[in-house]
Amino acid sequence: MSERPETPHEEPAQEQLTVSVRRQGGAGVVSVAGELDHDTAPSLAQAIGSLADAGVVCIVVDCPQLRFCDSTGLNVLLKARLRTTEDGGRFLLVAPAPQLRRLLELTGAEGVFETHADLETALADA
Repeated sequence: MSERPETPHEEPAQEQLTVSVRRQGGAGVVSVAGELDHDTAPSLAQAIGSLADAGVVCIVVDCPQLRFCDSTGLNVLLKARLRTTEDGGRFLLVAPAPQLRRLLELTGAEGVFETHADLETALADA
């Protein structure tokens, strides 16, 4: 009877979320890339919250590189939008990737968000 060699068990690499924040004109631009989920959502919430706390009234989330968004990530976006608009500001999504567009459609949230095809257009409208 031959024994099979043990195959080392490797944990899948945890997908990370990259969040960068900058000001451009009168807007705060938050660029996100990677996977927005239960584990990574707090970093996006903190980035958007820091802009809102600083009095930025137009927040633009640039998300064409967002490969995945779960319900926790969507909740962060919805709460951030609500906070921004309740204070009289605007909250824009730029170029949502197909998976995020689908999530917005399935949940009925696509009508809640103001979206733009590209960052240049969003900033011109901001």
